[in-house]
Amino acid sequence: QVHFVESGGGFVHPGESLRLSCLVSGGTFGSYDLIWYRRPPGQQRVVLATISADGNAIHAESVKGRFTISRDNAKSTAYLQMNSLKPEDTAAYYCNARRGSILVGSWGQGTQVTVSS
Repeated sequence: QVHFVESGGGFVHPGESLRLSCLVSGGTFGSYDLIWYRRPPGQQRVVLATISADGNAIHAESVKGRFTISRDNAKSTAYLQMNSLKPEDTAAYYCNARRGSILVGSWGQGTQVTVSS
């Protein structure tokens, strides 16, 4: 029922920045926690950051201090600001939504981020 369209990825050099967007449709956006994930090549999907319905954010240690999750309820969009990008940040990036302990959406196509010299 809840769907996601991720965008904003691309090719960047180490140290540069990107801002990813996640447009959410098909649900009550303001009632959900929002989550960013990534899947590096050949690896499993992992959680990067979560922002609650009231705006409280938690970031994984691997990206803390470099990545910032945010949300715009008027646009039904979640964002992931990524600064000081490293080659190990290369991955497909995904978003999803959670109500309580339950993921409420289907996985989207993700957006590819490639960091390379």
